[in-house]
Amino acid sequence: MKFKFLIALLPAVLFYASSCQQKVGNVDLKTDHDSVSYLIGHSFGQGLAVSPMTEFNMNAIMQGFQDAIDGEDTFMDPNAANAYIGQYFQELTEAGSIVDLEAGIAFLEKNKTRDGVSTTESGLQYEILVEATGPKPTDTSMVTVHYHGTLIDGTVFDSSVERGQPASFPLNGVIPGWTEALQIMPVGSKWKIFLPTELAYGANPRPGGPIKANMALIFEVELISID
Repeated sequence: MKFKFLIALLPAVLFYASSCQQKVGNVDLKTDHDSVSYLIGHSFGQGLAVSPMTEFNMNAIMQGFQDAIDGEDTFMDPNAANAYIGQYFQELTEAGSIVDLEAGIAFLEKNKTRDGVSTTESGLQYEILVEATGPKPTDTSMVTVHYHGTLIDGTVFDSSVERGQPASFPLNGVIPGWTEALQIMPVGSKWKIFLPTELAYGANPRPGGPIKANMALIFEVELISID
């Protein structure tokens, strides 16, 4: 049985081995050692990609990487180094938060002057893309929707449309802008809603994603049904 299992795995093993013999950027990955080295670096880079830093001194990073491999001590005590990094990241996050807040305010101020855009008392802005005359949910309804969410620069951060699978949820369990907008949307309609940060995730967005603190958000939402 084990022998048959290994034979069944052989094509996959050969496929991955052959796929490792390739060129990535300016580096030739000729051996498993080369490929694993690249994958380690890629994994390390993914960690940096979700940090508040947007630019990196690659020479300094590679020197620190090499010193760690060689067992060299850094110029700072490890505990002090962690505190130093944390403080720097916090300052970057706070500075970016102010920039994002101001960008969102400016975007919404301009957006509300466009033809077809309505603004509620809370600051929610909406544009009707498809009109309908169906029933409207209440704040305790369970609803099924299709949605497509972007930042104000067009970056897609979540989309049931792209997944091809509508989402169902209780209306009192989502961000405030959704709870408000969907209660005034008839079933069958499709709206584009523009949320100031206080109606979105505010200063506490989900970690690790493209949504940062104090960002305004845009959604195209189709209300499919009240369940």
